[in-house]
Amino acid sequence: MGTLPFVQDVSRAFAGNIVRGRFEENLQRLVPALASLRDAYEKKTLAHLRLPERTEDLAAIKALAEKLRGATDVVFLGTGGSSLGGQTLAQLGGYNVPGVGDLRRMPKLHFLDNLDPLSLEEFLSELPLQAARFVAISKSGGTGETLVQTIAAIGALEKSGLGAAKHLFGISEPLKPGGKNGLRALLGKYGCEVLDHDTGVGGRFIALTNVGLLPALLADVDILALRKGAGAVLAPILSNAKPEDVAPAVGAALSVTASEAGLPMSVLLAYGDRFERMTRWWMQLWGESLGKDGKGSTPLASIGPVDQHSQLQLWLAGPHDKFFTIISSDTKTRGTRLDPKLSELSGEPGFGAHTVGDLVAAQARATGDTLAKHLLPLRTITVKELDAFALGALLMHFMLETILAASLFGVDPYDQPAVEEGKILAKKYLAGEG
Repeated sequence: MGTLPFVQDVSRAFAGNIVRGRFEENLQRLVPALASLRDAYEKKTLAHLRLPERTEDLAAIKALAEKLRGATDVVFLGTGGSSLGGQTLAQLGGYNVPGVGDLRRMPKLHFLDNLDPLSLEEFLSELPLQAARFVAISKSGGTGETLVQTIAAIGALEKSGLGAAKHLFGISEPLKPGGKNGLRALLGKYGCEVLDHDTGVGGRFIALTNVGLLPALLADVDILALRKGAGAVLAPILSNAKPEDVAPAVGAALSVTASEAGLPMSVLLAYGDRFERMTRWWMQLWGESLGKDGKGSTPLASIGPVDQHSQLQLWLAGPHDKFFTIISSDTKTRGTRLDPKLSELSGEPGFGAHTVGDLVAAQARATGDTLAKHLLPLRTITVKELDAFALGALLMHFMLETILAASLFGVDPYDQPAVEEGKILAKKYLAGEG
């Protein structure tokens, strides 16, 4: 599957109460968990471990993408994992990148991941419906927000005299005998095409299924490379490498050790606009998978260099209750080269003849060095080249890191009982019960 496209450095993580000895103990405690992952791979009991080698589903994804390419706008309806993974992958192709996303060629991608009555109404009234297409995504088919969005979209299409079958598509689990799937019921009534959601992959882990790969393909991201990158991270586990040679195991042991050391917050600071959605995807993955039974740590997503101006003061001079991870790619020599005369005129002659990428690289390095100087625990993940292979590797890294951290915390990474409780109550209140 190839070597890793990033380097993880934990040499500056052992500060404050984080003791290297306890980290090494936690790392060895992961031996059974790594064996369990190998067993799950062999027995095919964790479907997302088999995604890196899958190709038989790509034809259907490409076929639907071709049907959508003629649209001016493609709107993805869904929330949580049904949206964040796709956003993360599409951002590599320019989606939601400040400025660039607005200039991107057709189709423009929209992810309506938060249910807001004013935003949804205005969006549907302004969207060129004739040339637009919708994709509704819900694994169970019963996600309230997605059903509301889909009903609203069907209403808008009908009001404009447009047929839903041509404009609306879906991704959801196959209907089980005796089961219920509201999204399939809606789409089935109008004859809309629906791709099968992978039944064995939970919402937070579906970025590399058709749910994430469809928007990635529409954003011209190499979906095969995404999966190959994921495979490169999984490979050491499957080859029975020692825990210290498995990047996600090192990350999991370190993160749990930080939590045990009284650091309840975990900050992921990523340098680069195309990392932004990934930090939000990671927030859900980490928080929803591990926040159980009083365990876990609070994930905080940040993007650099902009958040240096809003958060660095707090990090350095506020409570020292955080564990930091800085992600950056090699931006040296990248971007516009700055004119020496204009740089001197601006009062910054040191900028002259350097590129914008040189400055960003210097800022990322300076932030890391400053955190370390203040004895704040830090790991860095440096991506050699931010491409589809590297992004797929990063996503698999954090998925495996989360699963392994769950084994150390002693929690189930795949359920979300507190979230389900809230969903049930919301539907009761809507029905006037309580």
